[in-house]
Amino acid sequence: MYGKTGVGFPQRIVCLTADTAEIAHAVGAGDRVVGVPGTARRPDEARAKPKVGGFTTFRADKILALEPDLVLAFSDLQADVVRDLVAAGVAVLCTNQRSLDEALSTILVIGGALGCEARAREVVQDMRDEMKQVREYSSLWPDRPRVYFEEWFDPLIAGIRWVSELIEVAGGQDVFADLRDRRSAGDRVVAPEDVVRRDPEIILASWCGKPVDRESIASRPGWDVVEAVKRGQIHEVDGGDILVPGPSLMHGLRHIHEIIQACPG
Repeated sequence: MYGKTGVGFPQRIVCLTADTAEIAHAVGAGDRVVGVPGTARRPDEARAKPKVGGFTTFRADKILALEPDLVLAFSDLQADVVRDLVAAGVAVLCTNQRSLDEALSTILVIGGALGCEARAREVVQDMRDEMKQVREYSSLWPDRPRVYFEEWFDPLIAGIRWVSELIEVAGGQDVFADLRDRRSAGDRVVAPEDVVRRDPEIILASWCGKPVDRESIASRPGWDVVEAVKRGQIHEVDGGDILVPGPSLMHGLRHIHEIIQACPG
C-alpha cells in the first residue's frame, strides 16, 4: 500500500504553504506531493502540481478530493482549514515556527514524518554551514549597519524573528530586535516616528506578495532625516526568499548580506 518508502509513510501529500512544498521536495518526497498552494515557487516542479488555494483561502473539499494521507500546514493563520481537515479524518501536520532554529527543526520534523530523515538532516546541515560561513565573514566587518525590515506598510510591521536573526547573521543590526519575541504580526506594529528615532541606515521591505513602493517609503512625513532615506538605501527583498521559512531563507540571507556589504560606511 505504501510502496518503497515503507509501511506508515504517507504517499499522497498536500502542502498548504510554499515552505512545506519546498521542504517536501528538498527532502526527497516531491514525487508524493499531489497538491500545493498557488504561492509555491521552489523547486520548479512544485509549480506544476495541482493548486489547492492560497495561504488562507482553502476549501477543504478541494483538498479532500486529492485523497491526501497527510496535509502539511504552517501557522496559526491556517487553524480553520486544519480544523476542518482534522474533522474530516485527514492527518495534518501543522507547524508554527518563528525563529531560525524552529525553521530548521521543522525541516527535521517534516523529513521524519515523510520517512526522509537522513536527507532532512543533510538539508539542515547545509543551511547551518552557510549561515556559519556568512556570520564568520561578516563578523570581520568594523561596522554593523542599522537595519529596519518592513513586513507590511499599513500599519508598519517589523520583521518576524527569523528575519531579525538573518539580518544579524548577514552583518547588520535589526533596529527592532526587541520585538522579535512577539510571535504575532499584530504585536510587531511600529509607529513611523519610532523608525525615525531608531534611524536605520538600511531599509529592507517585503510586503507579503505586494510590490514594494520605494518612493512611498522615502516620502513618508518626517522620514527625510532617516539615514537610509538620505543615502537611498531602500531595498526590496523577495517575499519568497525571506518570508517563507524553509531552505529559501538562504536566498534571502545572501541578498541581505550583499546589500549590507555594499552599504557605504
